[in-house]
Amino acid sequence: MPSKAKINETTADADPRWKSLKLRDPACDGRFYYAVKTTGVYCRPSCPARTAKLENIGFYASREEAERAGFRPCKRCKPNQPSLAARQVVLVAEICRQIETAPEIPSLDEMARAAGLSTHHFHRLFKAITGVTPRAYATAHQARRLRAALVKPGTTITAALYDAGFNSSSRFYESSNALLGMTPTKYRDGGRDTEICFAMSGCSLGAILVARSERGVCAILMGDDQDALTHDLEKRFPRARLVRGGLGFEALVAKVVGFVEAPARGLDLPLDIRGTAFQQRVWQALCEIPAGSTASYLEIAKRIGAPKSVRAVAGACAANPLAVAIPCHRAVRSDGALSGYRWGVARKCALLDRERTR
Repeated sequence: MPSKAKINETTADADPRWKSLKLRDPACDGRFYYAVKTTGVYCRPSCPARTAKLENIGFYASREEAERAGFRPCKRCKPNQPSLAARQVVLVAEICRQIETAPEIPSLDEMARAAGLSTHHFHRLFKAITGVTPRAYATAHQARRLRAALVKPGTTITAALYDAGFNSSSRFYESSNALLGMTPTKYRDGGRDTEICFAMSGCSLGAILVARSERGVCAILMGDDQDALTHDLEKRFPRARLVRGGLGFEALVAKVVGFVEAPARGLDLPLDIRGTAFQQRVWQALCEIPAGSTASYLEIAKRIGAPKSVRAVAGACAANPLAVAIPCHRAVRSDGALSGYRWGVARKCALLDRERTR
């Protein structure tokens, strides 16, 4: 006959709280607490203290419930205070506010000192929580300030650049095209003088729209309704001058259509990729997935150094305007399911099958 301890251990193994406790799972912090009868303290599931014997442990839904039962908070994991993860989020949020209110982009050393951390630890923590480096976050905010300043009535470009935190006009013009996707003058005018040529065609996956700016292909859209694709392009570039491509544009469209039919070949065309710093990191990671292979959103998030940003990765895939050229069809769920493709799961499946076949 098995001993009482063996029976208790077997019964406890069926309790997910006991499993989480043995794993010291930080994801369960706040979901429940456990108390140790022999010490009189209660802890978080992630507490680094040595795990007590099963017969001395009790589970509680809240810290208030544990305290009413007569237990006091552990001095190591401090369950009556915000968790370490929560405190880190608050700390990074405060640094983000400091970046946004600073007249110029602070240096990494300045931000680390304000956080009370070493430069290396701060950089790693900031990237893990926000999904981007401190510099990328600051640059993205500077770009937002610049765009807001440029559209203010009566604001000169010189005033806008200093208002956005650029301390010299030379630095501003070196990065303005990357920040705005066009010259400051064109942006201030709402991109009104920006010309985008486009054309529609058909392929085995339905209708396809190809658009090109002066910098390169800026949109490859797929669907079933040509009018809907045109409307999508208009929403993406509301102030630009959209022009139907002439005879010379047909070769470009044919090359893109050929790429859709055989995506494993690659597309040797200049691309005009416009997105946030985080989106561009995700899109670059997508391009590094071999043709015919897939990666989960979680795997992609880990590859870009932001394992907690799975939803943001999925959002960046959904925002991709360059079908196939940026292969968001290679991103799948953790269970391998082909869901979440903005141009339809059937097209996603077809593209992967073609890559694997080739």
